[in-house]
Amino acid sequence: MRKTLSSGIAATLVAGSFAVTGAPAQAAPPLGGLVSATSLHEYATRADVDAYLTSDGFSPETDRYGVHTYRLVYRTTSATGKPTTASGLVALPVSGSRRLSTVEFGHGTEIYKDDAPSTSDDVFVDGPAVTFASAGFAAVAPDYLGLGLGPGPHPWMDVPSETTASLDLLRAARTFVAQQGRSLSRDVYLSGFSQGASAALSLARTLQRGGDPWFRAAAVAPISGAYDFRHAAIPSLFTPAVQPLLASAYTTYLLVAFDRLHDIYREPADVFQPDYVPLAGLFDGTHTGQEVLGALPASIDDLLTVRGKQMLLHPTGRFADALAVLDSVCTDWTPRMPVRLYYSPGDEEAVNANTEHCQAALDAPTVNLGVDRDYNGFVHEGSEVLGVPEVTRWFALLAG
Repeated sequence: MRKTLSSGIAATLVAGSFAVTGAPAQAAPPLGGLVSATSLHEYATRADVDAYLTSDGFSPETDRYGVHTYRLVYRTTSATGKPTTASGLVALPVSGSRRLSTVEFGHGTEIYKDDAPSTSDDVFVDGPAVTFASAGFAAVAPDYLGLGLGPGPHPWMDVPSETTASLDLLRAARTFVAQQGRSLSRDVYLSGFSQGASAALSLARTLQRGGDPWFRAAAVAPISGAYDFRHAAIPSLFTPAVQPLLASAYTTYLLVAFDRLHDIYREPADVFQPDYVPLAGLFDGTHTGQEVLGALPASIDDLLTVRGKQMLLHPTGRFADALAVLDSVCTDWTPRMPVRLYYSPGDEEAVNANTEHCQAALDAPTVNLGVDRDYNGFVHEGSEVLGVPEVTRWFALLAG
């Protein structure tokens, strides 16, 4: 979260935008309909990709090709089911292959709109997509709703809208890739980090249940997810296991985002101490991570009222129902595709009890990534840097 809470940096474009002809005016806009595509970066050779990825600690071991990245804007639905648009990143290998298998990667928690895969030039944010594309896949990385160029605030940890935004980007990517004279196979390999780990599992479940007539889930490999908010992630926020300032950040984001969508408290003063009631206004996508962190108390005890603590530790009503949906990504289905759960011991943000819960629920193997390359002093962020090359190798082996 430290990386994704940093100030957003506007992406440097290397080419202009080009419009995409849509459906006839009288037709209902299709979900996944492509609105526009913008060329972003071209790393012409493998060496160019190597230099880019290693500048932020990603391993170049799986690199094979140069990569071209694009931003897509596409039609999807809001968290309340209304028509809207979202944006996302597509990365394609510079190779002779015309038919490509796809990897979809869900990013970790972000607060500022520009800190999204299609609008950031931060290697930590778009490096996973570049890694997968250099290995020969078409890589797709949704910004989710309300981030990147998406309107409105981001509904953080809302699994249903993460899923629809991810699936609709797949559909838009299929259209876009066809316009480039190439095609996507039916197989989609799914991964994601932190917040994106839940999104990956949910999309795998949706595809397994026939959510799209073309795409099918070939494998799923989430990294360091918070799969059990009610019994693992939330209780850990009140313990030394989670860095205190980050505990304040995650707690505030959760309460603000869930209240917007599910109306879980009457007013912010019910859950936040008087000095921190204004925090709710900072989680609208227009404030940088530095601004948000600077306004937070150093301790969750200073942040919350007694009622706020009780709501988190003993959720009821609409809040409990919303958490049950969030936590269902590991509990209400049996995958019929290969699954691996990647984690780093001692994760100080998505504590390891989350992975243990998901492993038991899905009866899926876990992969210990180690912690010898922690990222800026954080095990959690380091697990993405360690995990993406490992997942890439596994997907490449499965894809043959």
